[in-house]
Amino acid sequence: MKRTAIILALVFTLMLSSHAAAGNAPPLYKTIFQRAGNNTGAKIEALLKEMTLEEKIGQMSLLACGCEVAVSGKKVSYKDEIRAGKAGALFGAYTAEKTRSLQRIAVEETRLGIPLLFGFDVLHGHRTIFPIPLAESCSWDLEQMERDARIAATEASAEGLHWTFAPMVDIARDPRWGRIAEGAGEDPWLACQIARARVRGFQGRDLSADDSLLACAKHYAAYGAAEGGRDYNTVDVSLRALRSIYLPPFRAAVAEGAATVMTAFNEFDGVPCTGNSFLIKEILKEKWHFTGFVVSDYAAINEMVNHGTAATERDASEEAVNAGVDMDMQSSAYRAFLEGLVKENRVSMETIDRAVARILTAKFRKGLFDDPYRFSSEKRQKEHVLRDSFAIEARRAAAKSMVLLKNDKALLPLAKGVKTIALTGPLADDRPALLGGWSAAGRGEDAVSIREGMGKRFKGTALLYAKGCSIEGESREGFAEALAMARRADVIVACMGESAAMSGEAASRASLDLPGVQRDFLMELKKTGKPIVLVLINGRPLTVAWEASHTDAMLEAWFPGIQGGNAIADVLSGDVNPSGKLTVTFPRSLGQIPLAYDGKNTGRPFDPFNRYTSKYLDMPTTPLFPFGYGLSYTEFRYSPVTLSSDELHLDDVLTVSVTVKNMGRFDGEEIVQLYLRDLVGSVTRPLKELRGFRKVLIPAGRERPVTFTLSAEDLAFYRRDMSYGAEEGQFEVFVGPHSQEGEGACFTLKGSATFPE
Repeated sequence: MKRTAIILALVFTLMLSSHAAAGNAPPLYKTIFQRAGNNTGAKIEALLKEMTLEEKIGQMSLLACGCEVAVSGKKVSYKDEIRAGKAGALFGAYTAEKTRSLQRIAVEETRLGIPLLFGFDVLHGHRTIFPIPLAESCSWDLEQMERDARIAATEASAEGLHWTFAPMVDIARDPRWGRIAEGAGEDPWLACQIARARVRGFQGRDLSADDSLLACAKHYAAYGAAEGGRDYNTVDVSLRALRSIYLPPFRAAVAEGAATVMTAFNEFDGVPCTGNSFLIKEILKEKWHFTGFVVSDYAAINEMVNHGTAATERDASEEAVNAGVDMDMQSSAYRAFLEGLVKENRVSMETIDRAVARILTAKFRKGLFDDPYRFSSEKRQKEHVLRDSFAIEARRAAAKSMVLLKNDKALLPLAKGVKTIALTGPLADDRPALLGGWSAAGRGEDAVSIREGMGKRFKGTALLYAKGCSIEGESREGFAEALAMARRADVIVACMGESAAMSGEAASRASLDLPGVQRDFLMELKKTGKPIVLVLINGRPLTVAWEASHTDAMLEAWFPGIQGGNAIADVLSGDVNPSGKLTVTFPRSLGQIPLAYDGKNTGRPFDPFNRYTSKYLDMPTTPLFPFGYGLSYTEFRYSPVTLSSDELHLDDVLTVSVTVKNMGRFDGEEIVQLYLRDLVGSVTRPLKELRGFRKVLIPAGRERPVTFTLSAEDLAFYRRDMSYGAEEGQFEVFVGPHSQEGEGACFTLKGSATFPE
């Protein structure tokens, strides 16, 4: 009897223990924190002392939702790994219900109860999809970009997310590289302003706020310089190019407070970025004082074996963690090897503790230790997902992002007298394609197609439709129907370009022509003799020299997002006067690539009368459409540039002034751009560098003064000894509508100075 009573007591004790673990008792971390007091640093230190090495390594592991994980040759459910305390973060899980259920496992079924971080690729919207980042950059509207990111954060956090793998701040100058769609184009200075705006938008003022996401600047570094534009390919850039072109946007994102940074797949100086101590420890953490945590890209640690700097995944884990990578995304390398590496003294416990402390700090900043479930609210999800006000912003952002490339005889906006429009092309009635790549939780059925948008806007006009052809493939089966329709119309609107899957990650293209038979179809449309408006839907610059010569108007609409159809109709109708300007150069031909506006002179600059100068035999060296280019339905005239002085002293500023007049009959916004040229430097200098812009609304027939101020720091660069500063000498300043046109003036910088980077 006594034995039975003892057994019953033990069973009861186990039941109580199980019941407590199921959620009736607070997680152990709360008890630890109570003993540590109110100081966050003390709480983290106390928690680290309680954690086993296995639990610490778990915090350094980011797993994919829904994936099985390889453990000792066996496949294990990601939920079981969470339950075992072997995951600190999860990506791919969203909605309030799903994240709450997974968080419950971490908080209520593990020994310490440390909450998970939920991450996702929220690049240009969550459910309300905005234009792709490259398109947004063409608006040159920093406030709009910040608002777009703020809306994305509001929606994503309402569905339980804490962390976005954005912004991508890679500089890209080769449009063959598909991920050019995710960035801000080719100019480092502009990319810095955009990086700051998007970090502000995602994170807001308080990371613990219900509508905030941890930002992640990626991919560190020089990923956009992949040779041949081929994704994941080798990168070989000089230290000067790294510091002058590829690092500044990361520095800007860190200075703005980006909470995390993601390493790149590529190498720098022969060392994979994920194991590159120079990039991560020396520059990012020590020189820039970055206090957030560093996460690898997907399985990038394992891939160091393929790079050839690590013989085994174990060696790769050692390289990565000692270089400063705090969290391993999905490779399972840390989980498999770090414990053994610590025991063998190849990785110090101090290194592990520093990494875990950075990750725990992020969780503190998100408020997850106060309330692990605060972001998993079905009430907030219902209130903040796909709000009408978000759709209005998406429509506005899309229209601002579009760039008018050509408009012969003022064909656009379409006149009220147009009675019949022939709408054709493979993208005219394709809703999902408008979302573009990395469209997060976006759904094609929520998008407004071009056909729908045009139908609503041009109600008094006969809108005919026939697809004509597909994006890819050789079929011409639809030509006849579309051509017959086109002959009955007053104007043809042809919507052509790429599918969403043709840009983004793993979407490099060796040809930048319109895919499939689209150009052939356009040639047939041209034979009808009807005026043609070509609307481009794409994620990168295309080689469209033939199209530019044989159509009457061209509108670069990019992948415009969920409200793309309405926004395109707004622009074609004239409800919106296009104001976008290119942030990346459009080449005439593939053979010109790479081609950026800020190239340098050579010892033999182009001379049309001298064969032995830098040029091609078969085409001009100039681009089809230069950086900063974009037309309006009105015309702007620039006055000569005036300077407040012809000298700039180190402790003073120079005022640059110009007057811009709207000569047309439409009110319009003009993006006034300022470029500099350093005539003589200790190292060769670019022919032009963007150093300012103003976006100004000018009513028809009116003029506006536009002023810029320059200081000596605006003239700084990496000098011959790699110090950062400005050198005394002569400079030219240009103000105009794009990089290849503008009024100029000269001034002299008096004195030289060194500045902090």
